[in-house]
Amino acid sequence: MSYKLTKIDAKHLPMRLLVKNIGILAGIDTGGVSKRCGDEMSQLTAINDAWILVEDGLVADFGTLSPPPSGGGRGEADDQIIDAHGGAVLPCWCDSHTHLVWAGSREGEFVDKINGLSYAEIARRGGGILNSADRLHEATEQQLFDQAMRRVDEVVAKGTGAIEIKSGYGLNTRDELKMLRVVARIADSTRLRVVSTFLGAHAVGREFAGRQADYVDHVINDMLPAVAAEGLADYVDVFCDTGFFTATETERILEAAARYGMRGKIHAQELSPDSGGVQAAVAHRALSVDHLESMTDADIDLLRDSDTIPTALPGTSFFLNMPFAPARKMIEAGLPLAIASDYNPGSTPSGDMKFVVSLACIKMRLTPAEAINAATINGAAAMGISDAYGSLAPGKVANFFITEPIPSLAFLPYAYTTPLIRRTYLAGLPAGQ
Repeated sequence: MSYKLTKIDAKHLPMRLLVKNIGILAGIDTGGVSKRCGDEMSQLTAINDAWILVEDGLVADFGTLSPPPSGGGRGEADDQIIDAHGGAVLPCWCDSHTHLVWAGSREGEFVDKINGLSYAEIARRGGGILNSADRLHEATEQQLFDQAMRRVDEVVAKGTGAIEIKSGYGLNTRDELKMLRVVARIADSTRLRVVSTFLGAHAVGREFAGRQADYVDHVINDMLPAVAAEGLADYVDVFCDTGFFTATETERILEAAARYGMRGKIHAQELSPDSGGVQAAVAHRALSVDHLESMTDADIDLLRDSDTIPTALPGTSFFLNMPFAPARKMIEAGLPLAIASDYNPGSTPSGDMKFVVSLACIKMRLTPAEAINAATINGAAAMGISDAYGSLAPGKVANFFITEPIPSLAFLPYAYTTPLIRRTYLAGLPAGQ
């Protein structure tokens, strides 16, 4: 298994990078694992007193005790040696569900929630997604890019190396394209691996108020062709839930997206167990189905016989005081659970995946190994990129972070607010370089 870097100028990469004196090297793989399901999620391969070798931005080798010589006959002037000083090295987080491009903030709604209003009530009053759409409409692409890049720098510093970014605050063709162009610019401006998702069906735009069927037609007949013509999206998403889009409308959009070669990644069962989102996702082979705070045992049974990856968003449940997705049930059913941040201005204004891992342990009863796998290899699988990301394996992109010395891997989620991540490396280079 190997992966060719396509968005990184090779002349900026050292020929070889050696990280030595690693206390714990975790998330390593030599068997071509693309995701971990059920009981496999408790398997997090790690070695102590380790080293890892990177060549041309890809993992070349790893081992314990004495590392290989740094030069190896390839030109020692181009080699770099990093001392981990006993810290742990793990694959970067793969955050498979975010809304990272937005304008302004929504702390007023935060206060509304404190005062007892629900997410659905705020949306009915014209807040929520429509609030963000109004602000985004007034912002320029440059303003959106500048704001988003501050968030990108923040999440990379916290260990994220691959991220999915959705549109969905445009709600008309022009503004959805504006968002997706910003996402494309982020992908071209950083070594962070970016996956782009078109979410025109996030809510009904204001100009279509009371005409939801017409808005769905607008998404299918106007937005999708424009997005496809510019090649701006890898996937398409629909908010399939009570008060938003029906399962029938979702299926229409997924069928239209498939004609343009875009696979689904569906919001489902966040607000109601009766949304039909899981059924639509499975029927149309969506890559992932996300949220699932209200999913049922029947939904879990449906996912057993599918390739759709269930993705839980514990930060959303934490911030909105909602139930948490039934993660233990999903793992016990043999499913490949992923977890993601849902970083957005309204329901989860945080992209800190280390905290997401802690929440998965504390609130959803995942073990540290299960939570780390859910946030790395399974997160990569939920973006369709686990051939190159999500674990440290020869031939995969060398995205990893180095921590302060820690007594065990369980210390990462245990010390849930301690800034343990010392440095993030993307394709073998320190972030920011």
